[in-house]
Amino acid sequence: MEKLIESVTAISSFLWGYPIIIMLFFTSVYLTFRLKFFQFVYPFYIFRQTFGSIGKKPRGRGTVTPFQTLTTALSSTIGAANIVGVPVAIMLGGPGAVFWMWVIAVFGMALKFGETALGVHYREKNKAGEYVGGPTYYMKNGIKWPMIGKFLAAWYATFLLIELIPSIMVQSNSVASTIAESFSFNPLATGVIIAIAVGVVVFGGVKRIGKVSSYLVPFMALFYILAGVIILILNASAVPAAFRLIFTEAFNPTAALGGGAGAVLAETIRWGFARGIYSNEAGLGTSPIAHAAAQTDHPIRQAFWAVIQILVDTLIICTVTALVVLTTGVWQQSDAHKESVREALTARAFEESFGPIGSYVVSIALVIFVFSTITVVVFYGARQAEYLFGLWAGTVMKSIYVISIVVGSIGGATALWAFLDLTLFFVVLPNIIAIILLSPKVIELKKEFFSDPKYYQKDIKDEHA
Repeated sequence: MEKLIESVTAISSFLWGYPIIIMLFFTSVYLTFRLKFFQFVYPFYIFRQTFGSIGKKPRGRGTVTPFQTLTTALSSTIGAANIVGVPVAIMLGGPGAVFWMWVIAVFGMALKFGETALGVHYREKNKAGEYVGGPTYYMKNGIKWPMIGKFLAAWYATFLLIELIPSIMVQSNSVASTIAESFSFNPLATGVIIAIAVGVVVFGGVKRIGKVSSYLVPFMALFYILAGVIILILNASAVPAAFRLIFTEAFNPTAALGGGAGAVLAETIRWGFARGIYSNEAGLGTSPIAHAAAQTDHPIRQAFWAVIQILVDTLIICTVTALVVLTTGVWQQSDAHKESVREALTARAFEESFGPIGSYVVSIALVIFVFSTITVVVFYGARQAEYLFGLWAGTVMKSIYVISIVVGSIGGATALWAFLDLTLFFVVLPNIIAIILLSPKVIELKKEFFSDPKYYQKDIKDEHA
């Protein structure tokens, strides 16, 4: 078993190195070109159609509001990667990794935009009367070769269904460990409490998940950002130097691990790209599952919310984390390169800024982030079971996922954790294949939205009325 786990870990590490990064980056760049750099051309219009529409009556049909789908999708992406992953990228790739994290985020907007537009366009209504969509539906309904479409859909649903079990275990274990270290609370008790709380939310259906996330996500995001901004204000004199470091070391790195200059630069780009991909999940296909339930009059209008998702998750929250780590100087401390210390650098920065309460702030933020993540990924997994076997299977999988929270909290079934990245790769692969095959439909939908008098043109007229 140990040799099997070592082999799986080695394969996973390779696949989640350059292969997955190259695949996602070039798909993102390809879509950016095909969509004529829309994220650079229409930033203010996108902002007005998303945050600017909050509080207004949603247009079109759907199960939950566009804002609730945004917060549901953000619940999945805002998590440990924002707090723990960013300092790891800085320590392994140098401060320049932050710049490449921004690059993959900006280009990844096109990928996220495309998969979300497809998810909404090809959505259906299930037997419960809820709108359902995502990769399985645009693979099945969109790809013109039915056998290939159905095969990719079954492939995607099966691997995501399986991948979420160890994923939830790892997430619950991180929460239980954090609470045990910060508050000396029993991990099993933590697991049971989280499992009950998650169960109450997910068994209430997509509307309850949407309502909970619409309150929880803005609170937890603003809470963390505000605390981070206070640290930046306290270290205001170091902020300009941090930005200079990010830009200069992006092309001429000195802090990353590696051999010659070429190897060092490659590691800087790799870790920046990897952290951006892990953070915003562009190309994974999970966010379209949430966005497909939105009340909207056109897939492109809802896809704008996916662009905002990356803005909030990577360009704001991850950047705050990076600047906190850099301006406080914790990344330059003598023990910062130790594996056990890297992941705790954000907590150390907060503790040095706020005293002991600082580490509690990070712990609480991490707990809330991970709780919301587990809640939404349980929903994602249930949707895959529903697609494969029917509504009853979704209920069964919810129960299995809730039980896995308890098992993971005490470190159970750790052998399964080694398969996490491997199964995740086989979730991404069919989704990227489908997006490339269906990219003409994304282009068609964009052209329709911006040329039809009912959508973009009407919005512009109303704004100037």
